[in-house]
Amino acid sequence: MSVHLLLSAGRGPQECAWALARLLRRLEADATRQNVETRRVESVPGERPDTYRSVLIHISGAGAEAFAASWTGTLCWQAPSPYRTTTSRKNWYVIAQPCQVDISRTTFTEADVDVVACRTGGPGGQHRNKASTAVRATHRPSGIVVVVDTERQFSLNRRIAMRLLRQRVEDGDEATERAAVTGRWRIHDELVRGNPIRVERLEKSPS
Repeated sequence: MSVHLLLSAGRGPQECAWALARLLRRLEADATRQNVETRRVESVPGERPDTYRSVLIHISGAGAEAFAASWTGTLCWQAPSPYRTTTSRKNWYVIAQPCQVDISRTTFTEADVDVVACRTGGPGGQHRNKASTAVRATHRPSGIVVVVDTERQFSLNRRIAMRLLRQRVEDGDEATERAAVTGRWRIHDELVRGNPIRVERLEKSPS
């Protein structure tokens, strides 16, 4: 079982990118304690050293989904700003959301297509209607259906139908991939400041 989790500082100040790096380390330490594996897949660095605008993490293991859920939502790192001594703000927010990354491409094979001869109206004379040279082709895995009657020969219409189905299946896969990318970008704008599901802070050294 595995899931991808995207951590983003959104459009927050540079302190949020600083907070993200520290929250990320807390998340990874928590995963180690719970025997869950994490791997940084992609990261966008911040303007300052040891900061991130966003990090995409792959989480795997028996408890991957439950672990990801425990870190999903608005996260808060509570500490004074390391960059601005004049600000009294101590709460820096980051968003963490699961996202779709691994989009499986559809393997198109003619064995997955049901082809039926049919009759269609329109120009072409009675030959088409009587000979049933039109083709109705259904791609079972996707449910896509095309009807082709542009040619007088069944074999030619069948060939065209296969080509159209292949193209529509590929177009569908590309649309799914674009939607997944758009979804990941949308997460950056979904950060809600306040009501965090987790508040983490610097651990005090034992006295």
